[in-house]
Amino acid sequence: MTLTAESPIHTSPDAAIAVRCTGIEKSFSAGETKVRVLRGTDFVAESGKMNFLVGPSGCGKTTLISVIGAILSCEAGELQVLGHDLRSMRNGRLADFRLTNLGFIFQQFNLLPALNAEENASLPLVARGEATSKAEKIARALLERLGLEGQTKKMPAQLSGGQQQRVAIARALVHQPRLLICDEPTASLDASSGHTVMELLRDVALEGDRSVIVVTHDNRIFEFADRISHMADGQITRTESPDQGRQP
Repeated sequence: MTLTAESPIHTSPDAAIAVRCTGIEKSFSAGETKVRVLRGTDFVAESGKMNFLVGPSGCGKTTLISVIGAILSCEAGELQVLGHDLRSMRNGRLADFRLTNLGFIFQQFNLLPALNAEENASLPLVARGEATSKAEKIARALLERLGLEGQTKKMPAQLSGGQQQRVAIARALVHQPRLLICDEPTASLDASSGHTVMELLRDVALEGDRSVIVVTHDNRIFEFADRISHMADGQITRTESPDQGRQP
């Protein structure tokens, strides 16, 4: 894979922007000490692309996607997600925005052990008020598309790690969000399963103009990235592209 040289944060001239963070500040209190985690962070994710966010542990990656995902608030900066100014939204509107527009895939899958695969996958639709039977039918169809035909009634403990991750992908996509946020989606998988999961994300998640943000330490999956933003000490230091033609 050939990467461009170090470059500032920028986008293709004709790119649609799903996420634009400008000067984001976020701190946490540790006793009497205040720790700055995001230090004027600038970050862009383009629509219809796989946007990777990489960097060492503790550099602020998870905090940044938590701010983008309206899970954490920030103290300063501008935050535009899917054309909305998240910093101007109150809690109720933020919750509705997150439920309607965002999907999340976590490293540990976070499946509910008492629910079967299609019940787990249907949860976002049920939370939006969809009838349980209809929600589970939609979830079942998506699970089958993800290669889990015949597995939809199984409990998480009866599924392999790769199969559990596919259920997590279905849950993240079942309500057709416009932005998918993935935190270390292959960290718990072997190389083959991780490669398969990324192929699924690329082929299924990028339908329409959906944008995908992937936080990862796994350089085995860098080949799936359209953009790779490197982070260190709470700031984006450079953005690269595997295809020099995509980004001048």
